Amino acid sequence: MDHLQNISMISVYAIPAFLVLMAVEFVAYRRERRDAVGEPRRDAVDEPRRDAVGEPRRDAVGEPRRDAVGEARSGRNKAGVSARDVTTSLSIYGIGRVVKPLDKFIELPVVAVAAALTPVTLSASQWWVWALALVLADLAYYAKHRMSHRVRLFWTGHSVHHSSQYFNLSTAVRLPWLIPGSFLMSVVYVPLALIGIPVWMIFLAQSIVLLYQFPIHTERVDRLPRLVEFVFNTPSHHRVHHGANNPYLDKNYGGILIVWDRIFGSYADEVEPVRFGLTTNIDTFNPVKVNYHEFAAMVGDAWRAETWRGRVGYLLNPPGWSEKTAPTTKPTSRPGPHVLEAVG
Repeated sequence: MDHLQNISMISVYAIPAFLVLMAVEFVAYRRERRDAVGEPRRDAVDEPRRDAVGEPRRDAVGEPRRDAVGEARSGRNKAGVSARDVTTSLSIYGIGRVVKPLDKFIELPVVAVAAALTPVTLSASQWWVWALALVLADLAYYAKHRMSHRVRLFWTGHSVHHSSQYFNLSTAVRLPWLIPGSFLMSVVYVPLALIGIPVWMIFLAQSIVLLYQFPIHTERVDRLPRLVEFVFNTPSHHRVHHGANNPYLDKNYGGILIVWDRIFGSYADEVEPVRFGLTTNIDTFNPVKVNYHEFAAMVGDAWRAETWRGRVGYLLNPPGWSEKTAPTTKPTSRPGPHVLEAVG
């Protein structure tokens, strides 16, 4: 129990580092803005420009135009950072710090029961047990992450993380809390317990996988050396994951290692500008609405369904599935990407 209490404090100890890095990134964007246009902006660093009646100005293809906050060396257009968006992300994180432990009351017993049932126990004194725990926890995260995109019940929680139309360090802490059904994904860690990895080590490895991903939520780092890009999840890979444009939907689920995506066919390279957010954005900065918007939409769809098949389908099929467009016979080819999911 002492081990678990210490592990729960890791994210608390990391908060000062999170805040400092977010502040540095925010200031860097402001300086770029100042250099580009000669004067700082009062609110957002990179908000869409608006016309005389308050509507976003749009370019030739209908996309909102953005102020020139500077472009990456590779020529990518940066989404930048918005003060209101950062505030929303931090508000969601702050609420989560208070209520998130309630989720662990369900997740922890599931893994602990599995550990109690297995006759196998691996020793934490062996280095290879630590390595095994981290690799398997990363693989379990990949499975969990992929499920959170392909099952709408799980997407109701994960969509919160993808709801920002920006991609910066504050996006990393935009994490859902108290979404019914999300705890079911904790079963991905049961195999680790069944092979004898101590429960506290499983949750420590899980924390390491999550902490690794904080600094890769950024546009300020371009591509890393080829070998690093081949093996590890990098800012470039994770930008793809957060992309709402078609080439990038449902790609790059890896936590620490990107090799899982290469093995299981979910890898995509960053080859064109990424549009961040959801395919249908929610356009709100209210943290409660952001946290529960997709869950409320799913419940509404299930309530209005005409059959039990439809009700179950709205829960367990991919986001974007519709009772009215569902095939009545076995499809002859794999369906295309869903239309409501962002990228995660």
